[in-house]
Amino acid sequence: MTDDNDHGRQDGGQENSGHENVPSRQRRRFPGISSRAYEHPADRSALVALRKLTGFDTVFKALSGLLPERSLRLLFLSDSVRVSDAQFAHLNTMLRDACYILDLEKVPPMYVNMDPNPNAMCIGLDEPIIVVTTGLVELLDEEEMRAVVGHEVGHALSGHSVYRTILLFLTSLALKVAWIPLGNLAIMTIVTALREWFRKSELSADRAGLLVGQDLKASMRGLMKIAGGNHLHEMNVDAFLDQAKEYEAGGDLRDSVLKILNVLPRTHPFTTVRAAELKKWAETRDYQRIMDGHYPRRDEDKDTSVSDSFRQSASSYADDVRGSKDPLMKLVNDLAGGAGDLGGKLRGKFTGQNGAPPSEDK
Repeated sequence: MTDDNDHGRQDGGQENSGHENVPSRQRRRFPGISSRAYEHPADRSALVALRKLTGFDTVFKALSGLLPERSLRLLFLSDSVRVSDAQFAHLNTMLRDACYILDLEKVPPMYVNMDPNPNAMCIGLDEPIIVVTTGLVELLDEEEMRAVVGHEVGHALSGHSVYRTILLFLTSLALKVAWIPLGNLAIMTIVTALREWFRKSELSADRAGLLVGQDLKASMRGLMKIAGGNHLHEMNVDAFLDQAKEYEAGGDLRDSVLKILNVLPRTHPFTTVRAAELKKWAETRDYQRIMDGHYPRRDEDKDTSVSDSFRQSASSYADDVRGSKDPLMKLVNDLAGGAGDLGGKLRGKFTGQNGAPPSEDK
């Protein structure tokens, strides 16, 4: 990574002959930025608590002999294309730039894997590896891809690759021991908890992608393409975000339960929800303060209070419940506020009928 001033660098559209149309513009960088600056409260509180546990890192590193990390590295080295100045040079430039902006000293190895499904991941116990599929590279334009690369570098900076590797291993193990009822149940309990954490970590990484790309429209376009393919002329950001509002507010309690069941097997939140969450964060004072150069620093991480982090997380969840239009969350908020007639409210929510029950004939 080259040395530039602390406030930004001239990042350009002349990266190679195939990408002349990307406009040159200044991008702010964030020296010494802590991942706490962009982590979702639920993600951050879980990670802070884990990092504070005595011997936690030692235990996970001890598992490295059991986990197929070395096998994964050899697999990608032998059967994928490693990004470098000689191969996928424009991706290599984006990767180095993302590490420069987020001040990640060691650039993770990055591979392009032949897979028509658009996807990217950051895995590894000792050192993170970034993998992007050909489907994703072919789907996204330069600025959209820049946000994705920043997303994966954000995973690396947050230390998410460790937990993602554990999740992949346990998911594979669950399939192998599915014939052992109790063994599979125990593993799937852990997998379900890890998936819930990972969905929150994706919201964090989306924010990191925005800090790297510094182009909200590009981030929105990328998420729309992941949902609907390379048909931007047929899509509209506002209409896409309206889907998220309709998804959150629609239906009754039966729909709320179905939403939970639909999301449980997933490692990623639904795409419309990700877009709405990212846009909401981009409009906050927290985001603007980061862009103005005011953000938590890595050298302050050791002084982070676990209790403060949990309080922030609890406050965030409470705000989400109060502001949510989901029928289940509204019911939780009503009950927390001391609302009466629980039976009537439950009947109304599940049947979709609102209002007071009919009066008896006299």
